Amino acid sequence: MADAKANDALQLFIALSRASQWVNAHADRDIRRMGLNRTEFGVLELLYHKGPQPLQQIGGKVLMSSGNITYVVDKLEKKHMVRRRASTEDRRLIYAELTEQGAKFIEDVFPSHEAAIGEAVAGLSSEEKQLASVLLKKLGKHAQEHFK
Repeated sequence: MADAKANDALQLFIALSRASQWVNAHADRDIRRMGLNRTEFGVLELLYHKGPQPLQQIGGKVLMSSGNITYVVDKLEKKHMVRRRASTEDRRLIYAELTEQGAKFIEDVFPSHEAAIGEAVAGLSSEEKQLASVLLKKLGKHAQEHFK
């Protein structure tokens, strides 16, 4: 019985890994078409949907180290899509926020990016996508809670 459970876990791990790899390939191809990488796009998307964010918190939200966030924000500043702004309450706190150009860019490209992802996951029905989302959130939460 233990072998069957281990085999189930390995099969699930392989299926998750391969599915993630291919869905990410679709998303990455679309993002490269825009002249960005996944991290740059993730920062723009975060700032667009959540508003200005402290630099120290962006890394955790786009799953990368804080040192890399500084580099990514520098690159986005050079492209005139993001600017830094000091907090009025705490001068040690620096926010990243979209410029007008950055907001217009993400508004223009996000619908086609969303469509590219929709195409990548079109192998599932709407009901299957909803069920998969629920199950994957449950799986991820369990894995996170039991990570030591």
